[in-house]
Amino acid sequence: MASSYWGVNHGKLVFLIITFCFIIDSTSAEWLNHGGDRTNRRSAVGEVLISPRTINRLKLRWKFLAGFDITATPAVANGVVYFPSWNGNLYAVNALTGQLIWQQNLTRLTGLPVTRTTVNVTVSRSTPVVADDLLLVGIYGPAVVIAVRRLTGTLVWSTLLDPRPLALITQSGTVFFGGYYVGVSSLEELLPATQCCTFRGSLVKLNVRTGAIQWQTYTLPDNGGRLGGYSGAAIWGSSPAIDIARGFVYVGTGNLYLAPPEVLRCQAAQNNRTTPPTNPDQCFGEDVHFNSILAFDVDSGEIAWATQLGGYDVFYFTCLVPNNPDCPPGPNLDADFGEAPMLLTIFSNGRLRDIVVAVQKSGFAWALDRNTGHIVWVKKAGPGSLEGGGVWGAATDGKRVYTNIVNGNRVPFTLAPSNQTTTAGGWVALDANTGQILWTTADPSNDTAHGPVTIVNGLLFAGSVAPNGPLYAMDASTGKILWTFNTGATIYGGVSVSYGCVYVGHGYSISLAKFHPTWTSGTSLFAFCIDV
Repeated sequence: MASSYWGVNHGKLVFLIITFCFIIDSTSAEWLNHGGDRTNRRSAVGEVLISPRTINRLKLRWKFLAGFDITATPAVANGVVYFPSWNGNLYAVNALTGQLIWQQNLTRLTGLPVTRTTVNVTVSRSTPVVADDLLLVGIYGPAVVIAVRRLTGTLVWSTLLDPRPLALITQSGTVFFGGYYVGVSSLEELLPATQCCTFRGSLVKLNVRTGAIQWQTYTLPDNGGRLGGYSGAAIWGSSPAIDIARGFVYVGTGNLYLAPPEVLRCQAAQNNRTTPPTNPDQCFGEDVHFNSILAFDVDSGEIAWATQLGGYDVFYFTCLVPNNPDCPPGPNLDADFGEAPMLLTIFSNGRLRDIVVAVQKSGFAWALDRNTGHIVWVKKAGPGSLEGGGVWGAATDGKRVYTNIVNGNRVPFTLAPSNQTTTAGGWVALDANTGQILWTTADPSNDTAHGPVTIVNGLLFAGSVAPNGPLYAMDASTGKILWTFNTGATIYGGVSVSYGCVYVGHGYSISLAKFHPTWTSGTSLFAFCIDV
């Protein structure tokens, strides 16, 4: 029983209430993966204490010192918070007191090679996924998923999903009916032209108890492991959404790293045309699922439908050098889906309609029919860039869709529906039925907005990468900021919510952060709780 974890102050009424809630409801108020649950909505549906009326009573309860950056959304279950740090450790912490229950060093625990591309330890950057008595963790290179005991952190199994040296796991998985679903990504697009690229993105289903691969479906045609074929279309953001009624699992994919020579020649010819082509994607063949939203059959892994959104996009890091002859013919947008879609039901054309919604790094929000993949509505929520646009995770309460807009290029960003502009990032709310923009709020710190958002009882939580690490709570109906707390270091990750408490880590000073000298290193996980 979860109450065995509560260490101190049993006399406080709130502790008794929360313990009682654990007994009567083990999942509705917990946060089990990056998206919160299998719908990937980042919505605290079981939360009753936190609301716009009580936000002024949200106070810092504890601060756990991990010693280095924390960017993953924490998981919360049965009174325990689970999270990794970029120091290579995995932690389990008492949710009410912040007391350490256990920690495991991933290098020593797994014996895996260190993640040399970013740090000299084995790390995870994704949310641990709760699966009964197990915790499932993706490794940020090599592309391995491990299972540990939730009570002790001891290793149960370890499974390699892709043997390529730069393959890795950045997506948090989703558990459903004994299966664990997770995408595979790569850092191959960092390679020079002579070595890039052979990686193909894939979605994998593992047996939760044994780690056995039950199916693995690729997003691109087979290239035989040789240069010159299709590569890229990684699956790297947020967590897969699972539709029980249809038996579908939904994800989004990234850009192509490279394409076959005949495709590049075709695109170069299109670029030289004086009239637009009749079909903007006529250069591509079948089964090329980059910058796409896909629905997979949960049992077989077969692709039920795939919708490619945004057109031709071949990009790897050599394209960052202007006029580099090694860069493939453009456009080189890097317009990934850095998040999986969310499940929701809207009212459209006089009837209820089940849809998925995801926001792209291009800044476009897309709503697709869950049965067919047909576009229901599309709206540009804000400017796109190599970093976003929307990335890592939108949220929905069913009435509105909420997203961050990074605005990585610092271009004028109209705060629709007003005519005001900013060059910072911000947050946008759209009508879930139509895609109409309802409000836009700029980051008051005048910085970019990289982290995922979280919705809870009429409040939208989001952090800023500003050096002082502000965390904001906004009125979900207006975008007005109602509450702020400066954590002291860049916030790149997202908030989880459980039983009247908000959990978030801070600090981001490695990997992508190397391109942002103002981002700051952090040390801690914070718990903010309603003071009752």
